[in-house]
Amino acid sequence: MATNVSRRDLLATSACVAAGLTGRLASSASAEAVAAASAEPFRYCLNAATIMGQKLNPLQEAEIAAKAGYSGIEPWVRNLRQYLDAGNSAQDLGRQIANLGLTVEGAIGFASWAVDDDGQRAKGTDELKRDMELVAAIGGKRIAAAPAGINRTAGVDLHKVAARYREVLELGRQAGVLPHLEIWGSSLSLSRMSEAAFVAIQADHPDACLLLDVYHLFRGGSGFEGLKVLAGSAMHVFHVNDYPAEPKREELTDAHRVYPGDGVAPYDQILGDLHRNGFRGALSLELFNRQYWEQDALQVAQTGLDKLRAVVRKALARRQP
Repeated sequence: MATNVSRRDLLATSACVAAGLTGRLASSASAEAVAAASAEPFRYCLNAATIMGQKLNPLQEAEIAAKAGYSGIEPWVRNLRQYLDAGNSAQDLGRQIANLGLTVEGAIGFASWAVDDDGQRAKGTDELKRDMELVAAIGGKRIAAAPAGINRTAGVDLHKVAARYREVLELGRQAGVLPHLEIWGSSLSLSRMSEAAFVAIQADHPDACLLLDVYHLFRGGSGFEGLKVLAGSAMHVFHVNDYPAEPKREELTDAHRVYPGDGVAPYDQILGDLHRNGFRGALSLELFNRQYWEQDALQVAQTGLDKLRAVVRKALARRQP
């Protein structure tokens, strides 16, 4: 896959990443205190995709997350808009989620903020701004800045993407919602951890940070060794899932994702490196498994959390002297 970044640029990026990215929008003090006091250093979040097939509304998704034992929820913007279009209030939803004891760790949207076409990008940026305002209205902290719109275009100039990311980071400051840069493993641009690191560093903004995903790191060919040179402070949410040994990497789709520990992802390495580098954010379970979508939503959520906690305990136990 070709991108308009020179070898010199990538070498410079590697040096900068080794020094550590420095996203600074922190989680609430209370959530940080709870995480620090716990034997488990991470927060646990349910991404709504995991129970998307059950066709629940955002409040029902939050109720499932709370009952299953998660501390956070990551809704999808399109589902939020459908809920509001049905006559519900964003502020009321935010209060109800908070009353359940949950934090809205982030949200998933697909605004085309990074495309080359000026008109399309203006529309995409305006959409992202509206999405941020909606997320803020329900008490949310972050939103995915995904490669939507450039995912089918190879060779997008990452210098330009970095400038555009800086612009949306400024919009995020105005809205009080942090856009964290997401990769998609099957994308033709912004599919690798190294590309995302370059964009985040080149943006030269104090809030720049990454939204990485176990499946996407493998599917895009990044591997996991690069996690060793990323500062934990540059990541607030990390998407967790697993993938099977078959089919081969290039043939994997979102539907192949399975519970953490049920596949072949090197979780001891992944979680050990994240912990070592200071990541203390939310592990957000994001699955698109159609077999899980046919099951009871609470059962799926509880099973996912149990399996996630198991791989965390195992990974951290292996780090003990």
